[in-house]
Amino acid sequence: MDRGWVSAAVGGLVPFHLVSLSLDDFLDLPRVASLHLSADGGRLVATVQTVAADGKRFAGALWEIDPNGERPARRLTHSAKGETMAGFLPDGSILFASPRPDLAAAEAGAAEAPALYVLPAAGGEPRRLLAPGGGVEAVLTARSSSTVALAVPVHTGAGSLEDDEAREKARKDAGVEAMLFERYPMNWWDHPLAGREPHLMVLDLADLDAGPAAPRDLTPEVPWHGWLAEVSSDLAPDGSFLVTGARTRWGRHAQIDLLRVDLATGERRVLRQGDEDHDHPVVSPDGRQVACTRYHWGSPDSPAYQDLLLVDARSGEARQICAGWDATWSELAWSPDGSALFAGGEEGGHGPVWRIDLPGETITRLTASGAYTNLRPSPDGTTLYALRAHVDAPPVPVALDARSPDQEPRLLRGPAAAPPALGTRLEELTVPGAGGVPIHAWLILPESASAAQPAPLALLVHGGPFASWHGWHWRWNPHLFAARGYAVLLPDPHLSTGYGRALVDAAWTDWSDRPFTDLMACVNVATARPDVDAARTAALGGSYGGYMANWIAGHSDRFRAIVSHAGVWAMDQMHGTTDYGPFMEREFGPPATEFETWMALSPHRAADAIRTPMLVVHGDRDRRVPSSEAVRQWTDLQLRGVPSQLLWFPDENHWVLRPQNARVWYETVLNFLDHHVRGEPWRRPGLL
Repeated sequence: MDRGWVSAAVGGLVPFHLVSLSLDDFLDLPRVASLHLSADGGRLVATVQTVAADGKRFAGALWEIDPNGERPARRLTHSAKGETMAGFLPDGSILFASPRPDLAAAEAGAAEAPALYVLPAAGGEPRRLLAPGGGVEAVLTARSSSTVALAVPVHTGAGSLEDDEAREKARKDAGVEAMLFERYPMNWWDHPLAGREPHLMVLDLADLDAGPAAPRDLTPEVPWHGWLAEVSSDLAPDGSFLVTGARTRWGRHAQIDLLRVDLATGERRVLRQGDEDHDHPVVSPDGRQVACTRYHWGSPDSPAYQDLLLVDARSGEARQICAGWDATWSELAWSPDGSALFAGGEEGGHGPVWRIDLPGETITRLTASGAYTNLRPSPDGTTLYALRAHVDAPPVPVALDARSPDQEPRLLRGPAAAPPALGTRLEELTVPGAGGVPIHAWLILPESASAAQPAPLALLVHGGPFASWHGWHWRWNPHLFAARGYAVLLPDPHLSTGYGRALVDAAWTDWSDRPFTDLMACVNVATARPDVDAARTAALGGSYGGYMANWIAGHSDRFRAIVSHAGVWAMDQMHGTTDYGPFMEREFGPPATEFETWMALSPHRAADAIRTPMLVVHGDRDRRVPSSEAVRQWTDLQLRGVPSQLLWFPDENHWVLRPQNARVWYETVLNFLDHHVRGEPWRRPGLL
């Protein structure tokens, strides 16, 4: 169907009506991935990802957005390799990372690793500043200083970047890919913790005309995993020091400590260390305090929880703030005068922004609905810029009044001409779950659903389990299911975040029974509607959602089809192969002493009871839920005669990230549902 756009009275753009969101439409949507504000508040720049010309990957580009919302967004970069915004220098120059070659290096061929570039404030050709062989993994800029901190992967023992590249060349020339691991875990998510490891480096960009000085490496001889690339970090406004989370300990005590690093001397000081994680640190405008979240991992007898800290940036002395506030936070930002904090997190199926006025700790929720990230306060303190998404809307740049409660944001003119027309209806449900506890769920219905034509139901279970359905999802987008005629149910069962500690505490150590009861209760309510077909249902989930899909398969025959993506199958096997084993021990205890607990939670124990056709999906590079889980599960299903298919991605990890792989994923999953739920002939995707 052709797409057209008409001007709206407010200066924005709205789409002509579309019947539904097609897979092509979905892949064509610009993905606004980050937002940065210049020190003077005059420039707002986002990284926007679209499918690259070859169709095989997503490539980013930098777009400038008018903070006043008057001028249309303007694209700043156009390389085929793509760019990722890194931050502003005080003069308004833009730093970005990209694997593109600069003009001088073009004849030698483009490096695959991302290099650091600068785009002058006045415009012109970007200039390459640093191109280490291992690439630039993360960049931090300061509001009023030209000092820049970088995370650069370097081979263990290399004394310089030149030495690092020589070592890499020697390995390639010899055809050696072997790695030596010296501490647990071997991997983190999808990359090995051996070979090149991130070093903290500092660049002085005070005189760009003269070119940057050589970077100073501040990493000790044995690198500490976590510098910049692994966890959150922040640079003091004057560029004098860095505060970062860092995993200085591994094994069973791999908690994130809070470190201060002096960028002039390299002196390191542990500000906070304990049996807890410190994350999302932000340095106050005067450089005296650090605000951060603290996550208490808990034990089998004591559930995990999160709180907020204010930490003295020199002594490490800390005090908890907002002690009576039972919330979940994922982002913090200081007001320019240091009188308040802005916090983003989860609440009731949304991702609000709160203002915390200090020292009285008065809390104001600024947003009425939606999920907000990339909080960027204006220098005058009156406006808060952010990206706003919703279950039925992808991220877009917006502006908020920095003080008004429960407001709707002002939409800025972003890279996308208009939000997509989805052809769906969105409703909220509140369902009595396990123990009568209210459970929140979103229900998305195709416009065609009615009592005369009830829609089949697809139950989607979120990952985590400490997560929620509260924003737009590129990987599990419910509107693509609705476009195929399915009603889509998105419940937040026990263990979901954004509903207070009680919903987590009640199911601590119980991944199965209470969440299962909640999910089935939500399905019962949804299928009692006249516009939903109770006889044609499916259950799907990824990660923890895949675990729960596996659990459902062995404990219920009410679904016609079940899809398990990156799902845990055998708990004891998972513990021994995942990078996350010690963290799971915090909840369930060590398998050696609590074996029955682990086995009671393991879906594979109910394999003999499975009758429902299953589609098992996994990426071979997944290290969080290793692909051995899928291999064992599919083998168990096949040997028991359960109708089953295995969709295997050799080049993907815990997530399916490449655009054509995503196409194959959606086509396979939807065709599997159509075949088993709606009785349509099986259609094998063309690329398979």
